[in-house]
Amino acid sequence: MVALAFAVFAASTSAVLVRWSAAPSSVAAFYRVLFTTALVAPVALVRNRADFSRLSRRDLAAAVVAGVALAIHFAAWFESLNHTSVAASVTIVQSQPIVVALAAGLVLGERITRETVAGIAVAVVGAAAMSLGDAGEAPLSDATLYGNALALLGAVTVAGYVLAGRSIRQRVSLFPYVTVVYAACALTLGALVAAQGHDYVAYPAREWLLFLGMAVGPGVFGHTVVNWTLKHLESVVVSVAWLGEPVGATLLAVVLLAEVPDAVTVAGGAVVLAGIAVTTLERERRDGSGT
Repeated sequence: MVALAFAVFAASTSAVLVRWSAAPSSVAAFYRVLFTTALVAPVALVRNRADFSRLSRRDLAAAVVAGVALAIHFAAWFESLNHTSVAASVTIVQSQPIVVALAAGLVLGERITRETVAGIAVAVVGAAAMSLGDAGEAPLSDATLYGNALALLGAVTVAGYVLAGRSIRQRVSLFPYVTVVYAACALTLGALVAAQGHDYVAYPAREWLLFLGMAVGPGVFGHTVVNWTLKHLESVVVSVAWLGEPVGATLLAVVLLAEVPDAVTVAGGAVVLAGIAVTTLERERRDGSGT
């Protein structure tokens, strides 16, 4: 749980780093994942070289699918912001714990109690309040519906990424798993950058430092630590804890971007934390009682 809290904070730095970057969003996402892969792959080759040969074809294929799902999440979510309001996009993407909760019971056999469902509902309501704090409504046009659909795709794919990690990490060591996932994600995003016609290298030194920061903070200490926790925590708990990311991002924005949130955003953050607490305390109760 301590590692998960640290990972959520590290992931919270992503919004500030992306805001500072002037590069196209797909390029920033590509280099974030590529540099993260470059940082974790040597560790995997030194510590877990033999584990790669023991990867079954099924687990290898599943890890690749998880990486592609993560790439689709990044691509769909960022693109959705070009077609719909920030409020709609963020609210829809943050509905992913509902997808995880429903799928975890069907696919992974995890028991979802009423208390867990209540915690998820509270956290999602809080996340919606945060995203609606300072936003107006976009007109309901075909473009808006398209943007909302992309955001929903982002929610579903990141839920698939969490569920795949929860399943595979029971059998596969951390670094071989994330190396395969990040490599597949980077290759997918790299193909997207090429398809969009963006330049790969024509960026100033400041951008390269930001790309590296995204890899070290949100990448290594964020997503990689989250993948480590998936061996020890249920996917629903990990997924709901991710809703703490906008809380951390809001606090960092106050300090680093001088963006002071309004009362609705602050209240929504408190509700998110309450939902996380309900879900995690319920897990601890069930683990303690052996049920």
